[in-house]
Parts: sequence; C-alpha cells; structure tokens
Amino acid sequence: MGSVAERILWVWIIVDSAVCSVSLPDISDRKFVDECVQEHNRARSAVSPTASNMLSMTWDEGLAITARAWARKCVFEHNIHLKDVRRVHPTFPSVGENIWAGSQAFSATAAIELWVNEEQNYNYRKNACTHACGHYTQVVWASSYKVGCAVQLCKDGVSGLGTSEMAIFVCNYATAGNMNGAQPYESAGAACSGCKGTCVDKLCWNQERDSEKSYDWTPDWDTAPSGGSNCAPILVIRPVALLLTFLAAYAVRYFYPDVFCYE
Repeated sequence: MGSVAERILWVWIIVDSAVCSVSLPDISDRKFVDECVQEHNRARSAVSPTASNMLSMTWDEGLAITARAWARKCVFEHNIHLKDVRRVHPTFPSVGENIWAGSQAFSATAAIELWVNEEQNYNYRKNACTHACGHYTQVVWASSYKVGCAVQLCKDGVSGLGTSEMAIFVCNYATAGNMNGAQPYESAGAACSGCKGTCVDKLCWNQERDSEKSYDWTPDWDTAPSGGSNCAPILVIRPVALLLTFLAAYAVRYFYPDVFCYE
C-alpha cells in the first residue's frame, strides 16, 4: 500500500478531484468570451435578406456581470430586474436577455446555435413567428451591439426544469432587441449601407463603440452562488494545502519514524 505519506497524498487526490470535478468557464475566460462573440457575429453576418444596418457585436463586462449574477439564481426565467435598467447595467438605457439550460456537457456554441436555429420559425417579410423565435431575433437585432454571457452549474437543478444537476447559460444584450412591431434589421440596400463605420463580414465596426470597458460595479441584488460549482477558491487553496500535507508527513516521519509502515 505504501507509506503514510503516500496514503495521505492518495486521499488528497481523490477528495480534490471529487470537489472540483466540473469546470465551467468564468466571464473572464478569454476563450469563452471570444466564442460567445464570434458565434453571435456569425449569425448576424448570415441573416437573410442581407442587413443594411447590422452593427458588429462585442463583449461587455457589465452585461456579463449581470448574466453571472442571474445565472447563480438557477432559475429558468428572465431576470425580473430587466425593466429597472439601472439594476442590470450602470450605463445602457435597455438590456435584453436569452437563456439556455441543459443537462449535457456545456458548449456556448451549441447553446447559441439552438437560439439561431429558431430562424426557421421566423418570416422576415411578415415579421412573424410560426413558433418560438425571440431568441433568434435578439441575437440578430441590428442595434444590439454589446453582449455579455455567463454559465453556472446548478447542482440541485434549475427551478422550473427539475432537480437534476444541469448548467444554465445566460446572455444579456445592449441595447435590448425585440421591440414590439419592429423588424430585427433593415434590408434596404447593401450590407453596411445603412450605418457608419468599417464594413467587415457584412457588419458595421466602429473602434470607439466596439472597444471593451471595465466596470467597478455589481447589481445590488447579486448574491453568493447557490447550488453551483465554485472551484476558484479550491484552485487557490489546493497548492498551499498540498504543500502543508507534505510538510506534515515529513515532520511525522522525521520525529516519529516508527509511525510509518509499509504493507
């Protein structure tokens, strides 16, 4: 079986793996950020008919902070504070939202694709839906130029969907889309002809508008994570605890050599 030190290390590995077995990206994870932005812009570039006023969409930390705070609630419903915009963002006049939840391995790309696939339910000419299509129209809403997303593991399930462990993914948008009676974008003219800026992949880019900003702000209704995975403290404490484990084992072996036995 090995020495007491080896046993301690083996138990540590097992416990550590069990505690932090699920790793979901944080809102500061650049790969996650880029994936969310790229998938939204991919859908925006591909609208049919071609949009003349489609703005590029870039990341907003403030929106991501709100998305994370709401995802922590593990509730499958829209943020109840959206109508009071100062409680969901410090500067934007309106904020929109899309939500996904699932029990399978999380993928931002797959979740966004499900929203985009609602395009088949939307008729642009009639500006009408045959089935659900509000997620799609928010993704491709021309004047929504900022997005912030977050994902949360809900170990006790998501309220409204059951008690089995699942992930919930929230994206917030500014300015908000899905205005009553309006089409998500204009199709009169060539791509970018209805907006100012550099045209890239049929999207209007503007350096000042599209720059990322940092926010020293959190919603006043934000609470500690509930029912979710929070591995960050473990990742900080783990190296220190592991070092202390080895030091303790060494001290025991040095001062009490007879305690260590082998099988």
